[in-house]
Amino acid sequence: MRMTLTAGAIAALVCFGVSLLVLLGVRGQVEDFEREKTISAALEVVHLIKRGRLPPVLPRDETAALQVLNAEDRVLSSSAEIRGRPPIASFKPTEQSVYAIRRLCPPTGLEGCMSVVAFRVYQMDGDWTVYAADDVIPWYVSSHLVIFLLCLSLLLVLITIVGCWRTVDQTLAPVEAIRAKLAEITATDSGRRVPVPPNRDELRALAEAANATLDRLDAALEQQRRFTSDASHDLRSPITAARAQVEDALLHPDDTDWREVGEAVLGSLDRLQDIVSDLLELARLDAGGAREGTDLVELADLVRAELARSPRTKTLDTDLAPGVTVRGDRLRLARLLTNLLDNAERHATSRIQIVVRAEGDSAVLEVIDDGAGIAPGEREIVFQRFTRLDAARNRDAGGTGLGLPIARQVARAHNGTLVIEDSASGARFVLRVPRAG
Repeated sequence: MRMTLTAGAIAALVCFGVSLLVLLGVRGQVEDFEREKTISAALEVVHLIKRGRLPPVLPRDETAALQVLNAEDRVLSSSAEIRGRPPIASFKPTEQSVYAIRRLCPPTGLEGCMSVVAFRVYQMDGDWTVYAADDVIPWYVSSHLVIFLLCLSLLLVLITIVGCWRTVDQTLAPVEAIRAKLAEITATDSGRRVPVPPNRDELRALAEAANATLDRLDAALEQQRRFTSDASHDLRSPITAARAQVEDALLHPDDTDWREVGEAVLGSLDRLQDIVSDLLELARLDAGGAREGTDLVELADLVRAELARSPRTKTLDTDLAPGVTVRGDRLRLARLLTNLLDNAERHATSRIQIVVRAEGDSAVLEVIDDGAGIAPGEREIVFQRFTRLDAARNRDAGGTGLGLPIARQVARAHNGTLVIEDSASGARFVLRVPRAG
């Protein structure tokens, strides 16, 4: 509606301007024509004077009034409607001119404004004067012309409004269809897609972009559903275990070793706390909480500090190149290393290898275990949250299923990558982070 009204207003302004220009142009043409007609009528009277055939009553044709004055300004002849009246004008052409034109409102003995032409005629007794008067052309030229231009302008404005309405309606119809379909799509019914227009234009690109966005939304919703399902299961497991232990102890309180029950419940609570902590950490990382740190961290020192802080049950082989420094958040990089070491310790047979080296502009940290390894087709799956693989790599060994996703998120927060690469045996996790300048 706004576009149609705007187009109609613009069309009306354009028609008004064009009509005004037409009136000005036509008025100029008509004025020239009327002036030439008046001059021609006066010249005919001059011709009669020169031939000595001046009648007492002049035929005026389409001219309003004609009048001839002698050298003493006495009326010798005039048209019938001003016969017997005094001179209609008093001005004379200059000595350097044959005729003069003036606008009088009104001429003597006449009504209304008129354009009066005065001709000088040279006679033996002196200069005679011929006056010819005709009506002045109004600014609107003619009422018929004004009505014609008004009707034409209204018709053009109406055509513009109807054409704009239909054009905009046809143009926005696909947009309305897209809007209506998007309004029907909900989180529980996200499988629908917006209609794609047949023409290859901006609207088709909009529909395709909307469908691509819905595809990503579907994938995100499906991932969220899987995550919620897995998280609820993993949260219920330690709670269910602790509840079962407490209920069993309450059924036989005299035969229960309460210290043992307390330690078992505490273990379940510890596992529950680990899961909740990892979930909160992932939530912070997903929400952009992984700020870019400014600490200068030497990876070799970081590995040594972590190994000294938390002794491992497996044999550790280290190959730590000195001077490999990165810039980032020291605590989160330590969390990344801890998660990789915990994962390697759960799945290693007897040995874990840690390598720190420089590779061009990247700092590389590798954690390699000698366990069963991970098939190439499952190397990306392990970075999904609460992922279960085969029995050799499930979470019943104490993991929460969130350590590797957290590690990858931390790597991305430091503009790095964390992937699994080929190795002779076991799994080989490789972290690459830009080196500090």
